[in-house]
Amino acid sequence: MAEHDVADWPEDDDRTRKLRSPMPAPMPPRAAGQPAYPVPGAPAEPVREAPADDACPRGSSRVYGKARSGSTPVRPLSSSAEAPTTAFQGGPSAVSGGGSGGKGGPRTPSRSWRPKRPGRLAVRILVGLLVVLLVLAIGGYFVISSRLDKVAALEDYEGRPAATAGTNWLLVGSDSREGLTKAQRKKLATGAAVGRRTDTMMLLHIPDGDGRPTLVSLPRDSYVPIDGHGSDKLNAAYAFPDGGPKLLARTVEKVTGLRLDHYMEIGFGGFVGIVDAIGGVEINVPQAIKDRKAGINLKKGLQVMDGGTALGYVRTRATGAIPDFDRTQRQRQFFSAVVKQAASPGVLINPFTSIPLALSAADSVGVGEESGVFNLLSLALAMGGNPVTTVVPIGSLPTINGQAVVKWDQTKALRMFKALAEDKPVPKDVLPK
Repeated sequence: MAEHDVADWPEDDDRTRKLRSPMPAPMPPRAAGQPAYPVPGAPAEPVREAPADDACPRGSSRVYGKARSGSTPVRPLSSSAEAPTTAFQGGPSAVSGGGSGGKGGPRTPSRSWRPKRPGRLAVRILVGLLVVLLVLAIGGYFVISSRLDKVAALEDYEGRPAATAGTNWLLVGSDSREGLTKAQRKKLATGAAVGRRTDTMMLLHIPDGDGRPTLVSLPRDSYVPIDGHGSDKLNAAYAFPDGGPKLLARTVEKVTGLRLDHYMEIGFGGFVGIVDAIGGVEINVPQAIKDRKAGINLKKGLQVMDGGTALGYVRTRATGAIPDFDRTQRQRQFFSAVVKQAASPGVLINPFTSIPLALSAADSVGVGEESGVFNLLSLALAMGGNPVTTVVPIGSLPTINGQAVVKWDQTKALRMFKALAEDKPVPKDVLPK
């Protein structure tokens, strides 16, 4: 028999109603414990008539098969009371999806447990490392500061030059053997001389802006006026009985017209210790040098020198028509190389090199009373910025009172120091060829 759409059926009337099968009687309500479907052979259950609305008690009900006490109507559970709050927020039910009454298990609160993110752990580790580094840096600062040797070098006096732009350092390398044993003096070929004399003197100007620093060598045999001693070699200001750092600094200020802001001094022992602490220094030797007095036998070319070899390299007078001039060139070359390497990330980040370097420098370097650790750090960073290295312009090399001395070209020297006082680059025509 073909099926028709419900819409095609005729309207219901008395004739069609008689043709339809009577509707099955509704199933009587099932008592507790009765099967859902009739069982063949079982006695028929008497049909219970539903009581009238007025006869049905409103306040009675059964809870889990037992009569409930009280007469108030049963209220449905609210969403906030669907499940008790448990101590464990995440368990198997939360993970399997039984969050709020599903088939996966008991109901749990809507806030489910989430695993910790790996990024948070990495951030905590990074913060911890930064805290440790900060503590070490602060501790290292105080340790190094307490070990620095303070030198009274810069003082006020009548006629002292006024402060100028930029920062001016006087860097002094003395031939002090202090702290060296007899065996070390023999190995380093330093001799057994007592006292202290200045082997190296350099003026470093660091500009306030982003210009390049300028490192100027002051030959130790420079013939200059010294307060209370007439004219003499520049290093004599340090060696006189009433001399030392103060007289040397005053002499440099008067002949250059520049006010010094900082003073730093290092002896032979400290020189060797710093070079060895950074694992040696790379130097390009322009020519082969053999000098028994300095204890070196070097080949031409690029090579890494340890502390003892580097000391002999900057002290030797075995090369050049003007030995002292060649010597100052090597000193500038070495100083630039060692400071640049000491300030490199490979040395500063590595604790096996940075810590020995800091301790060696603190034990062997003397600084003015106005200088500290941060000033030394700024010095190192400035020297790592490719400074201009030169020597004061030389005019002549006469012999005075039986001594070979160096006389400056006064005109060019004054132009050089005037440019530095104005925080400007040194004119190119003033720089030696």
